[in-house]
Amino acid sequence: MQNKLTQLVSWNRYPRLECTLYRPERYSELKPIGKSSLARGAGLSYGDAALNENGNVILTERINRLLEFDEKGGVLTAEGGITLGEILNVIVPKGWFVPVTPGTQGVTLGGAVAADVHGKNHHIDGSFGQFIDKLTLITPNQRINCSPNENENIFWATIGGMGLTGIISEVRLKLKPIESAYIYTKYHAAENLNQLFDLFSEPTIDDQYSVAWIDCLSSAGKLGRGIFMSGHHATLDELDSNTNKSPLSTKMKSPLSIPVDFPRWALNPLSIKAFNALYYWTNARKQTPFISDYSQFFYPLDNIQNWNRLYGKNGFIQYQCVIPEQNAQEGIRLILEKISSSQSSSFLAVLKRMGPQNKGMLSFPLAGYTLALDLTMNNEKLFKLLNELDKLVIQYGGKVYLAKDARLNKESFREMYPRYDEWQTIKNQLDPNNIISSSLARRLAIGATS
Repeated sequence: MQNKLTQLVSWNRYPRLECTLYRPERYSELKPIGKSSLARGAGLSYGDAALNENGNVILTERINRLLEFDEKGGVLTAEGGITLGEILNVIVPKGWFVPVTPGTQGVTLGGAVAADVHGKNHHIDGSFGQFIDKLTLITPNQRINCSPNENENIFWATIGGMGLTGIISEVRLKLKPIESAYIYTKYHAAENLNQLFDLFSEPTIDDQYSVAWIDCLSSAGKLGRGIFMSGHHATLDELDSNTNKSPLSTKMKSPLSIPVDFPRWALNPLSIKAFNALYYWTNARKQTPFISDYSQFFYPLDNIQNWNRLYGKNGFIQYQCVIPEQNAQEGIRLILEKISSSQSSSFLAVLKRMGPQNKGMLSFPLAGYTLALDLTMNNEKLFKLLNELDKLVIQYGGKVYLAKDARLNKESFREMYPRYDEWQTIKNQLDPNNIISSSLARRLAIGATS
């Protein structure tokens, strides 16, 4: 295991920080190193959650063995460095799927636990941590097994704890049974935000999975217009004659690739407005249900390698917040009005419904609606705008997702995460010298004893 000083960056390409990298080649080498240490999986978080400036970063990519797979019971045990994509390659042909998935299959199992990732089914099934039977945590002083029934407080401090309680080395995960590798999909066009919320709350239209794309540059009577997309794992009866021949296998397309960084001016309000109009018009025409493979439904951006290059060398900020259900429509309307009036270039805006929050002390999801925005870094007023959005989110009782954050301040963090002091007590027990740290943690004073 050799060390290497390098400039490290997360998926959104901001910020860029000097870190010392270590890559263990075997499980026995996996441990915190030095006075400041952080485990990093695939590096697909946004911001500085997986960065440790002037400290050590432990790469877990080689600690990726699948240890046990109960094909009858649907339980899988694997090391933290394995990706969801690697898991899906094994379990889908056997009639199983991961219970919760984010928008990329490249995330590691340990990263999914650390961020307590959520997906299009949170309003029904909850987040990733609710399907963990057991995990092993490596702290500076010991290895700890924990679960909802063993070392429960440590378990729930780790679920959504951003990797700051220790290195998540092994995970036992409960899986979801499926009849096919396909999704029965329906699209509905909404002319404004009110119609979108109506679609989310209409049980005859909503489904096991649901999400909405929003044209966040629309305004006035069209503010929040979008495409509501819902679906469920297709049964054998719902497949056509071609897909029914091999229901648990799909033909993966060769991904496209963005070969170079786009210039800063390429993504601007005019170009994005034109793209949004085309996207809305194209998908609004899909008025009958159709079958898509799971990759197309869950991971459309995985089919475009290096899509972050669209935002140029300076990268982008993803701003993701959640607003409690009783305030969600009003709060999200105000956020979209600010984005639209500022003419900030958001190439991607996604709205999802969320169900009840779990016991994770720093876990993000709560009952309400979450809005995610990708905002290009070519606007010098962007950070001022995002600070204004933070105030709105706090005003309406919401929070910002730490796995997507690159600029929140510590005061706002404390208001958004009221269980932080409870989490800090457990952190002090596990890591009294605060060896497990990150750039995000220091920016937000997470883990600091004073």
